[in-house]
Formats: sequence, C-alpha cells, structure tokens
Amino acid sequence: MQRREIFAGNWKMFTTRAEALALARGLLEGLGELKGREVAVFPPSVHARELADICRGKIDVGVQNMYFEKEGAFTGEVSPVMVKDLGARYILIGHSERRHVFGETDEMVNRKVKAACEYGIEPMVCVGELLAEREAGDSEKVVGGQLRKAFDGITADQMKKAVVAYEPVWAIGTGKVATPEIADAMHRYIRKELAGLYGAGIAAMVPVLYGGSVKADNIAGLFASPDIDGALVGGASLKANSFLDIIHV
Repeated sequence: MQRREIFAGNWKMFTTRAEALALARGLLEGLGELKGREVAVFPPSVHARELADICRGKIDVGVQNMYFEKEGAFTGEVSPVMVKDLGARYILIGHSERRHVFGETDEMVNRKVKAACEYGIEPMVCVGELLAEREAGDSEKVVGGQLRKAFDGITADQMKKAVVAYEPVWAIGTGKVATPEIADAMHRYIRKELAGLYGAGIAAMVPVLYGGSVKADNIAGLFASPDIDGALVGGASLKANSFLDIIHV
C-alpha cells in the first residue's frame, strides 16, 4: 500500500506576520510538481487563518497546540473549535517541547487526540525518547508507551486520519540526527506497535514521519527507508530554500 508522504514544517515561536507570509509565498513559488507528496506548515496560531487562505489547495496548515475543551475559562488556550475555524487541517500533539517544557502528560496528549478526532482535525502525534532513556536501552519502552497512551480509545477509523512523528528528543535542535539505521529501526517498531493496536492494514496506512534536526544534507539517507514517510522539520523549515530542498528530496 502506498502511504501518504508528508513534509511538515514546525515554525515554533518564530515569524512575525510579514515573515510568515513571505515564507509561505516563497514555498508556494518553489513547490512545483509534488507528484502526490504533501506539504504542511505549522505556524504560530495567530498567522494560521491568513496562511490557510493563501495556501489553500497547495500547502496544508496546522496549529502547534490546542486545549481539549470546546470552550471555557481557560485563559490563553485555543480550543479545537477555534482550530477548525482557522482553516487548519492538522493539529500537532505531544511535541517534546510541550511534554518537557510545559509538562504535558500522556493523559493530556490522549485527551487532545480525542478532541481532534471529535472535531475533524487530523492529529499529528509526536513520540520520542530522551537521551538518558536511549542510553538506558529504554527507547522502545518509552516510545511504545507514548503511542499506546496517545491513541487509547481511538478507533481504527479515526486512526486512518492520524499521523505519527518520531522525534528523538536528543536530536531536536541539537544538530545531532539519528542515523538512518536508528531512525529506520524505530519507525519499524512504531509500525509494529500500530499493527498490534489496530491490525496490519491500519498500520500500513498511517504515515510515520521523522523529526529531529532534519536538513537538506541528511534527508535523503533518512527518506530512503521504506518505513519513513516524510519529515517534521524544525529550524530548516524557516527558510523557503532549505525547506524546499528537503521537500524535493
């Protein structure tokens, strides 16, 4: 089965409005023929509506975070209704910075995944281990636990709209990158876990992306793996040329 290939850019807390629009226009100008490959960007949510309007039909827009309640007295939060109203296709859930900087638990990740599915937003769920966990030989234990908890209560039909991104925390923003062999082994493990949860058919459908210091000079080796279906790109997605070089690998 041919899985979707997705190259997504997480802009994190970067870009003013003018910078975001210029970056989006630069991507649109350079995309050319994608041959079935999908491109998505996750700008700061204040830019999402405007980017969704200008990128429609060419680049999908996602939001980096949301709360799991429809509405309420949750100062500073964005609801799934708001995310949908912004024109976003995706919601990024469980990114390591949300887990390790802002203290999001597996339970919160799961509630966000359920909220995304309820409101028709496609969850892109991040999983990954810390350096100490990898050095202790616990990578699979950690990633498997995150997967099972994130998708607890999610149906097979709902999983057809889900995306998983493996982001080894020790390789995010550090300049380090998992070797193709390390990334390939973890992606195969993730697909095995998905098969155990949902069966081989669903596991074969779910795109699993690699994230962790992805750049133009290492994407080819990573993308050569049959179990790596694209990339979740951080810093290299903040310049149109460098992101385009990755997209067109």
